[in-house]
Amino acid sequence: MNEHVQTATTAPLFDPLSPEFIRDPYPLYARLRATDPMHLTTLGMYAASRHAEVSLVLRDKRFGKDYVERTIRHYGPKIMDEPLFRGMSHWMLHQDPPDHTRLRGLVVKAFTAHRVEDMRPRIQQVVDETLDRIIPQGRMDLIEDFAFRLPVTIICDMLGIPNEHREFFYEGSRAIAHLLDPVTLSPIEIKQGNARVQMATRYCRQLFDLRRRKPSDDLTTQLVHAEKDGGKLSNEELTANILLLFGAGHETTVNLIGNGLLALHRNPDQLAMLKARPELITNAIEEFLRFDSAFQVIGRVALENIEDLGGKKIPKGETVLCLLGSANHDSAVYPDHPERLDIARPNVKPLSFGGGIHFCLGAQLARIEAEIAISTLLRRLPDLRLDDAENPEWLPTFALRGVKRLPASWRRYSALASMYGRLRRWPFRLRSVFGEAVGTGPDSGSPT
Repeated sequence: MNEHVQTATTAPLFDPLSPEFIRDPYPLYARLRATDPMHLTTLGMYAASRHAEVSLVLRDKRFGKDYVERTIRHYGPKIMDEPLFRGMSHWMLHQDPPDHTRLRGLVVKAFTAHRVEDMRPRIQQVVDETLDRIIPQGRMDLIEDFAFRLPVTIICDMLGIPNEHREFFYEGSRAIAHLLDPVTLSPIEIKQGNARVQMATRYCRQLFDLRRRKPSDDLTTQLVHAEKDGGKLSNEELTANILLLFGAGHETTVNLIGNGLLALHRNPDQLAMLKARPELITNAIEEFLRFDSAFQVIGRVALENIEDLGGKKIPKGETVLCLLGSANHDSAVYPDHPERLDIARPNVKPLSFGGGIHFCLGAQLARIEAEIAISTLLRRLPDLRLDDAENPEWLPTFALRGVKRLPASWRRYSALASMYGRLRRWPFRLRSVFGEAVGTGPDSGSPT
């Protein structure tokens, strides 16, 4: 680790876990870009805040993960004896080629564009069933009751995790957000992480044994039976990456939906525009990703000496934090008021899903889930209001950005109208059972 870190007595330029930063990092990002775009932080890591450097590091083969060596340098030679760190060393997210190539090659088929597009009806079904259950109540927490339910259900479907076991995965996955922060874990946090890994390992081995005996049409079965270049995944590799897929497969989407809804309600003109022009939803999702990214930072390690990166020399072995949220607000790429939400903004290409060989496998799935969730919510609950859009409670993490809860309410007549809109189509769905439609009058609905 670089020992030549900032020692000034003034507040550091980069303090990612400070309350001010957690609440709103974007003014601080702007300060970094203007004054020290390749900043050597008090963490002993370089923070790249401009789009040019972030984009380069994400794609440049001179940078990699080097997870095991980097972790040993930071914690000491015995750290890989800890189940938590040994497990994380098997995450494909932390691998360099050729291991990364091998692991990603086994998983990527489940996330092809065609397969993800085929999930649209199931995603719509989950969203509608969730709203059918909640709408009569007149209020909900948009995070726990709505945004969370969708991606958790879909990734559990993909992994073949039984309904009765999903709560276990949910509880464990919440810890992943903190593990991704670029901070040192305390001995207590390591002990707690070890316990979670050991519990997950016991459960996953039972699941793997079941899928070996009774294969199913799911990603777990695919991985258990997969071979790549003659070698199968070990149980440690299987467990680590199933947990990673679950955590990454829902946490980012939860925050994309939550941050997007919060941004809309903080910008009523944009909310009104999207309601009036629902065809903008696809571009709106890209703008949500740019405006307040669910993923704020990705780390890379210099695999060789870098002579010049944004005016700084980066020695081999040093870590560069790619500040995705900052890069997405760089006026060199988005010259028209990047600090504003504009769902009609042209040429939005956020770096929120990373880049290069580690580009997020589930990026398109997350986009589709958010698109269907937000558009359906606005259509079925047009008068939904947030209890407090200006002062939400943010998660105390930096790498993953989102709110803990987002209470909202709506008027009762809106709920009844929404439910009636779905119920009035039921008679035509019964045609195949009774041979004819039940309703014939103007209130009977239509088959469209």
